Amino acid sequence: MRIGVGLSTAPGAWQAGAEAAAHARDQIAGDTPSLAVLLASRAHTDDASAVLAGVHQTVRVPALVGCVAQAIVAGRREIEDEPAVVVWLASGLPAAETFQLDFVRTATGGLLAGYHFDQATRDFHLLLPDPFSFPADILLEHLNTDLPGITVMGGLVSGTQGPGGCRLFRDHDVVTSGAVGVRVPGLHGVPIVSQGCRPIGYPYIVTGARGALITELGGRPPIVRLREIVEVLPPDQQELVTHGLQIGIVVDEHLAVPGQGDFLIRGLLGADPSSGALEIGELVEVGTTVQFQVRDAVGADEDLRAALVRVGSDLPGHPAGALLFTCNGRGRRMFGVANHDAALIEDLLDGIPLAGIFAAGEIGPIAGRNALHGFTASMAVFVE
Repeated sequence: MRIGVGLSTAPGAWQAGAEAAAHARDQIAGDTPSLAVLLASRAHTDDASAVLAGVHQTVRVPALVGCVAQAIVAGRREIEDEPAVVVWLASGLPAAETFQLDFVRTATGGLLAGYHFDQATRDFHLLLPDPFSFPADILLEHLNTDLPGITVMGGLVSGTQGPGGCRLFRDHDVVTSGAVGVRVPGLHGVPIVSQGCRPIGYPYIVTGARGALITELGGRPPIVRLREIVEVLPPDQQELVTHGLQIGIVVDEHLAVPGQGDFLIRGLLGADPSSGALEIGELVEVGTTVQFQVRDAVGADEDLRAALVRVGSDLPGHPAGALLFTCNGRGRRMFGVANHDAALIEDLLDGIPLAGIFAAGEIGPIAGRNALHGFTASMAVFVE
């Protein structure tokens, strides 16, 4: 397997697609392409069809998926503010199967239509949903509950302000709703999910809860527990709590001492000062272990570095390439400098061919369960 990444910042849509495809084709050194992932910045939204035409007129590829996003990643660059197209091209793969999913509302809820996931396979699945028309969380919960073992990675498509503004690529078509994806038989993507948070205080057992409302932690109101934690923090970390506070839900309750990377991170949606209860962005059951977390640039950098070093030392072979889905709240907004995640990944994984998008929600597994995240860097690394 070979993977090449081509980038074009040409302002013209057709030219950008053609140039990016040609650069990617050159990097696979004459091999026959098996799969293309086409990613374009939102400056090309209205000309998405021309971008796609430029790619197909330059390289013959049997399977293609992709999207238009707020910003894109190519190599060690995160291109946030200018027109850009990146083509990620892989050769030497078995026949890839692209698909499109739609959510059909019914009187009793809804149906996921268009593609049937096969539990008998453990193949790589890439998913790019439109956040306005496709409930990715429902699909992930369905897979976790009814088809355990199927792993999905990807990201919610960013860059659109409302329904109908999304541009998704599937083979020769541009679609504006639902989700597109691809299954590649026999391809193993090693997942890296860096949530960019670090725990503070101690883990607590949820002793009282109603839906997404936590009423007791270890027998006391959550706000009381939080005050106890904050009072003993250093002044700089106390400041972080005012704007970067999150809560982590332990995914594997068998862990004796959960640490960084063992939590599903969710935001705090509200608090009731009279009762001390906290509402979080996830249903939680009594008996669940949780721990408060803080998120900032320093913690996000440390977490991504640790995840890359850990996975890099455990890879079963040389990394051939990777796809990255990093939150649109990261980049310059979080780190204050350009190219943080992309440059760090290339430095620690020896210049791996990398492409990706800034997403409105990132999809990746935590402790073997598919999950939808925020503010993470979620990446699939492919091994030769």
